[in-house]
Amino acid sequence: MDKVTKRVFVFLEIFSQEGGIQSYIKDIFEAYRVLISKAEVNNPEDNYTAEVFLLRDEHGAENYFESENFKFHYLKTLPPWLGRLRLAIALLNCLLTQRPAHVYCGHINLASLVQKLCQPLGIPYTVLTYGKEVWEPLSPKKQQALAQAAAIWTISRYSQDRLCAANKINPQKVRMLPCVVDGNKFTPGEKPYNLIAKYNLADAKVLMTVARLWSGDIYKGVDVTIRALPKILAVFPEVKYLAIGRGDDRPRLAQLARDLDVAEKVVFAGFVPKEELVAHYRVADAYIMPSQEGFGIVYLEAMACGKPVLSGDADGSADPLQNGCLGWRVPHRDAEAVAAATIEILKGKDRRCDGEWLREQTLAKFGKEALQKRLQDLLEKEQS
Repeated sequence: MDKVTKRVFVFLEIFSQEGGIQSYIKDIFEAYRVLISKAEVNNPEDNYTAEVFLLRDEHGAENYFESENFKFHYLKTLPPWLGRLRLAIALLNCLLTQRPAHVYCGHINLASLVQKLCQPLGIPYTVLTYGKEVWEPLSPKKQQALAQAAAIWTISRYSQDRLCAANKINPQKVRMLPCVVDGNKFTPGEKPYNLIAKYNLADAKVLMTVARLWSGDIYKGVDVTIRALPKILAVFPEVKYLAIGRGDDRPRLAQLARDLDVAEKVVFAGFVPKEELVAHYRVADAYIMPSQEGFGIVYLEAMACGKPVLSGDADGSADPLQNGCLGWRVPHRDAEAVAAATIEILKGKDRRCDGEWLREQTLAKFGKEALQKRLQDLLEKEQS
């Protein structure tokens, strides 16, 4: 007898793009897969069977989640409007034939479609949100889709506050499902000699940022860190700045470094695959990203590797940095503040520079086991 679908997930894409949202979704699916395994052993009557609809992914994507309990539908089609039509038809067919208990809409841009299909059938839905895509007033249709949802999941208190204020949403409707880090993958270690040689970092104190270098993402603060370098170098002349990421803003950033006469101190590493990031965190002495994040998974990754971190002070990084207890939070466009805090970090006298303690505190609250427990609690709450 075929298993009946209990839940449906709808996302833009998971496998065809790299980024924080995609990484976060994969962590959720990994936690969900663990819940499936536990249910099969301990409570066979618990039904975690789910179907996942992916608007922009196509067959052939690397997907290690596929199983008899986890069915994926790849709907990438050109032109894009045809893909959305295919999604609507496939999702409606699933809702009519399977009658799932709940639908989880993975992006605000899909929320209106999910609302239109779910509400007439009496199927409750939840909308997942992340950061800046819901920080400003949305269209009336999107606001209505949020207001009519059974719940809204988001990744940080800051994102909740911005979402609710901009779109007149009752905070009681919002649930927290924070980002996490894999403590078995992101671990401390010696500086890799191959990377020191590759980037010419011998005898350097290394500052590092992992971010998209897109002109639309200057909020990541790479330019601010470059502007802070002259003052940092006045105290620590051996400093070098390793900027990891790709994008169309790199020429502007390189020119800024030349204009400030720090070009030889800035290393643009380009794209680094996820599996090589741990080694790059290990080569760093501090992770510096005065950004404006919805959360900031990279801060967790750096701290799990035992590296002190600097973030912006008016964003979702308050959660991973635990309101500044684990790292430095400064005004995100203030190069003077970035320089002062970075100098303090490099002096290494603060407890927040203790790598072992940083890792312990980070994993206690944001390890993968914490995500599994939180996800299970949310799913059970929406069943009751």
